[in-house]
Amino acid sequence: MANATEHHDDHDHGISHVGSVKMLVGTWVALTILTIVTVLATKINLGSSGNLGLAMAIAVVKATLVCTFFMHLRYDKLFHSVLLVGGILAAALFVGFTLMDSNQYQQTIMWDAQHPPAAPYGPRPISN
Repeated sequence: MANATEHHDDHDHGISHVGSVKMLVGTWVALTILTIVTVLATKINLGSSGNLGLAMAIAVVKATLVCTFFMHLRYDKLFHSVLLVGGILAAALFVGFTLMDSNQYQQTIMWDAQHPPAAPYGPRPISN
């Protein structure tokens, strides 16, 4: 039998986690610095792929900070983090497959109907 004075040290009482002011301000400062770094990174020419890679890397770090601290995933159940990461990976998979296919049809788009691009495959078109 449990005593009325018995103390349970359960912290699962349904109240959400409240972040400390120090942690929230620190996260805000980090996000502000990363935003400044993103703006400064546009001044550097690393090539189109390099600039895109740098911008995406900074964006991933910023999104991780927001999800971890502002959305309190650090203090939440692991299942919610798995759902978030799974959704991001599914979206990345769909976008990745779309980008892999985008170079295949770019040459066949007729921007100027009077001067169409050459056919990439197959025989020459029959002209009348």
